[in-house]
Amino acid sequence: MPRSAPLLHIGQPDPASRVPYAGHPVFALGFRPFYLLAAAFAALAMALWAALMTGVLPSAHGPALAPLFWHAHEMVFGFAVAVVVGFLFTAGKNWTGLQTPQGKHLAALAGLWLAARVLMWTGPLPLAIAVDVAFLPTCGFVFLRILRRARSSRNYGLAIALLVLGAVNAAFHAALALDAPLVALRCLDAAAGLVCMFVTVIGGRVIPMFTTNAVPGARVRRFAWAERAMVPLTALAVAALAAPLDGIVPAAVFAAAAVVQATRWAGWDSRRTLRTPIVAILHAAYAFIPVGFALLAAAALGWGDRSTALHALTAGAIGGAIVAMITRTALGHTGRLLRTGRAENFAYAAVTVAALVRVAGPVLVPRNVWIGTASALWVAAFAVYLWSYTPWLMAPRADGRDG
Repeated sequence: MPRSAPLLHIGQPDPASRVPYAGHPVFALGFRPFYLLAAAFAALAMALWAALMTGVLPSAHGPALAPLFWHAHEMVFGFAVAVVVGFLFTAGKNWTGLQTPQGKHLAALAGLWLAARVLMWTGPLPLAIAVDVAFLPTCGFVFLRILRRARSSRNYGLAIALLVLGAVNAAFHAALALDAPLVALRCLDAAAGLVCMFVTVIGGRVIPMFTTNAVPGARVRRFAWAERAMVPLTALAVAALAAPLDGIVPAAVFAAAAVVQATRWAGWDSRRTLRTPIVAILHAAYAFIPVGFALLAAAALGWGDRSTALHALTAGAIGGAIVAMITRTALGHTGRLLRTGRAENFAYAAVTVAALVRVAGPVLVPRNVWIGTASALWVAAFAVYLWSYTPWLMAPRADGRDG
């Protein structure tokens, strides 16, 4: 099969983007501050969560929200959202040819995200909610404005997804304020599903291309029926996550989504990528999407645990996709070869094994064992990323170009 052509539209250069950036390198492009902040928060937040769950840190010394809500909220609306915004602000410059936020504007957005993370732990809660709820709409409107200027209508949906995530976040806080914890949990489930939708859309664009370009002999096949059904069925599954229903109807929706996702993944010749870790991690992460939907189908019928199924999507699909993209895009946009070393390979393996332990652990080993093991692997993966990538993200590009 011939190599896939790039699927991302490149617009005309913005005159402002031709002016060399003169500020601190960390605020030159969106991926730099947001990848650093997300990785640091991933390690710290997971360490705090494990300490709370194992009793090392008493809940009285915990966050402004109840620990369960804080953990679920911050891993989606803190960690994952930071990477999504950093990725979109970086890719958006390539898609449109227009300058995305940099310098003091990017610093202000990163500062808004960081203030929300601190306040969600320390309180006061009303201020924490106000700052937290402001972040996604601000980023969404900034990104949509850039896309509209470039007439990049194909990518409007990604900006709208940021605004929808922002609305879900506001609904989560409103549900807790109205003493409706089950509604708040469904908001968090829906948010995780929306991030999985993002992985589905972007993964479907880039994983086949990366595979055929980087893996000799790889034969990527696309199944037209599955591709046509992919977005509608995945969107239905996300809606089912938000619905307060169990039984045959949501189970059928989850099962259908699992089938189309598994069909797409099966066509990507994943076995041939094992010797190319920078591609293999994308395949491994994506494999957790059909697994997660299949487990959700079982849970809807009372045959499994919903939390375990959700962690296949969050720790496995989202966590794996994030560690893949924060290495790949950081290497490329700091002017380095797309080639992994021991640090990247360790991070890929640690996040993947952490997800497997989190999904399989509850039926195999005592609670504190799987919590401690999965958390330690996750923390180690992002600590290694920070150790290796912080100097690169804080310095100008190695090839002397802007970005």
